[in-house]
Amino acid sequence: MTVQNQDYINRIPKLIALGLFALYFLWCAITPGRWHFIDGVNLAVHEGGHVILSFMGEFIEMAAGSLMQLLIPAAFVIYFFYRGQRYSGSLVLMWLGQSFINLSVYVGDAVVMELPLVGGGIHDWNYLLERMHLLSATPFLAFMARATGTLIILAGIVLAYHYTKSEENESL
Repeated sequence: MTVQNQDYINRIPKLIALGLFALYFLWCAITPGRWHFIDGVNLAVHEGGHVILSFMGEFIEMAAGSLMQLLIPAAFVIYFFYRGQRYSGSLVLMWLGQSFINLSVYVGDAVVMELPLVGGGIHDWNYLLERMHLLSATPFLAFMARATGTLIILAGIVLAYHYTKSEENESL
């Protein structure tokens, strides 16, 4: 067997994992209003953000859920890239993109407020956008969050594919 054939065979597990991640996260991007498994993780991180920063005042507490929902996957991406595990970081980048898409649904609900809320509390994005006098910008902000998330997912796919070729020794 040639070295080139062996390199390709060594890439197969990464390509399979990438294909599964890509299909899952593209499905999430195409169906943002549906509940996906990763949304449960996002919800736990989101609610944890409210608790962790609750001492900083009401506005920060309301923003903290969404902020934490983006910061946690971003921290994992940074961690993997810092450690030189770029393939793994690229896969996690797709989670960050999906987190933006998940938030786009919540942002888009700020005016109509039809989503069920944990504990039936205040709608974070209605509160935040109303306080910033941006409630009328809800459709645009939701679109931008969804577009950003979709682009991040696509970037994660492209980067992960690139790193299957250039980092043969990195494990999943």
